[in-house]
Amino acid sequence: MMYAHGGAPPSSEEPATAAPPRRLRVLLADGHALFRDGLAELLSMEADLDIVGRVGDSIATIETCRQTRPHLVLLDIRLPYHPILTTMQSVREAAPHARFVVLATDDEPRLFQEVLAAGAHGVLMKTATREELVGAIRAIGYQGKTFLSVSQRSAREIARPARANPLSPRESQILELAAKALSNAQIATLLFISEGTVKRHLTNIYAKLGAVSRLDAVNRARAGGLIQPAVEGGELPPPAE
Repeated sequence: MMYAHGGAPPSSEEPATAAPPRRLRVLLADGHALFRDGLAELLSMEADLDIVGRVGDSIATIETCRQTRPHLVLLDIRLPYHPILTTMQSVREAAPHARFVVLATDDEPRLFQEVLAAGAHGVLMKTATREELVGAIRAIGYQGKTFLSVSQRSAREIARPARANPLSPRESQILELAAKALSNAQIATLLFISEGTVKRHLTNIYAKLGAVSRLDAVNRARAGGLIQPAVEGGELPPPAE
């Protein structure tokens, strides 16, 4: 494991003139109940940390952020329902001053780069120690620092300039979901956009990659390192009543 912190915080933080809070309101968002409850028990022992919620999916995360306005969100990188970047964007709209600590099980340096570029203040592997986690929460919550506790491989990759990607962030999200065999309608539901918008993005993706089909686009993007390898994602949210 590599431990590092410092540097300029992402642009999504509060203005530098804002006084830091005396206590930190923390929201725990993780798809595994045992891990989530263990975090809550561990952090409840810290006198300056208030756990304002425990949630298991992105929909509950967004709603709880809107209600509780946490200072900091511990966010599972594979939280069920929505892609991590979509969840972060929605949380920022619900609680503009919330800061993110992203928790990961797998070593995914390109995805780590993306969440940091999107405004996360920290990335920690779930194998991090208690001292690393609590240190990250305080360094980020009180001082706005960035904090990494990842493998040396990921640290090297994060430090390198990101590879040029012809796809926009939204196009990358859509192709990631298409690679999981989701339909246009399912992708539209997950990203809060219309099915027609999904189709237009796919048309643009095919043109940029020189692809002739959905499968061809996925294969070309994977070969070029533009999207992640297939992983098992969370189930879709239930239909609205």
